[in-house]
Amino acid sequence: MDIFLIGIISYFMGSIPFGFILTKFFLKKDIRKIGSGNIGATNALRTGNKTIGYSTLILDVLKAVVPVIYVKIFYQDFLYIASLCAFLGHVFPIWLKFKGGKGVATYVGILFAINFHFGIVFSITWFIIFFLSKYSSLSSLTGALSIPIYLLILNQFNEVIFFTIMFVLIFFTHRENIKRLKNKEETKTKIY
Repeated sequence: MDIFLIGIISYFMGSIPFGFILTKFFLKKDIRKIGSGNIGATNALRTGNKTIGYSTLILDVLKAVVPVIYVKIFYQDFLYIASLCAFLGHVFPIWLKFKGGKGVATYVGILFAINFHFGIVFSITWFIIFFLSKYSSLSSLTGALSIPIYLLILNQFNEVIFFTIMFVLIFFTHRENIKRLKNKEETKTKIY
């Protein structure tokens, strides 16, 4: 019963579409009709309102941090279940007909909640690739790949499988971006 409740609660917390809510409330616009149509932080920045963009980023991180930290403290055995369900909630939110974001900010929340060092490794990788390329998607993909590589280097094989699965999921959510990157059609992102 515990594992079921943890999965459901984590999913519903992850499924809160902050980019959609903030854009609708403050700009009276539907974020799904702006830019890429995605509800995540990168597309929220494309509204032209940096406050909404960064607020979406912070809230999308926190909606994973809260359930994962709680489960880490009280139900350690279900840590990866909570993490995966929060991520899937963001990518497939029930409120928006299961069409959500790409999961990167939520994944960052998961990383910091599980192990602060994982979040730092991802963030450093993301910023290095971003400042070299200006592609948020490429930065996110490289950042996600850096975690299983980091764990392999440290011989933490028990965690490599989960974070490899997470990389595959992020690869899946970025499949259109990957096509555009290959065709040199991907849009560069301004974060300031």
